[in-house]
Amino acid sequence: MATEIITTDDLREFKIELLEDIEKLLKKTAGNQQKKWLKSYEVRELLNISPGALQHLRVSGTLPYTKIGGTIYYDYGDIQDMISENKIQ
Repeated sequence: MATEIITTDDLREFKIELLEDIEKLLKKTAGNQQKKWLKSYEVRELLNISPGALQHLRVSGTLPYTKIGGTIYYDYGDIQDMISENKIQ
């Protein structure tokens, strides 16, 4: 039976590899998570559109929204549906 000696350098290298793997997994899962409700500024950033373009999508009924108080919220699923419906083949 062969014995292998593990040095502190081996442990340090293992730790670095393990941390890199964990970081990759966290980035992968964080990229897939999306908030259910988005505010106007988040939708504008997501779609890269101006405030006027977002207002046009609201007024024309293209993008459903919910208004609570003075804040407008958009369902992330509705945004995905809108993009899918307007997809050009």
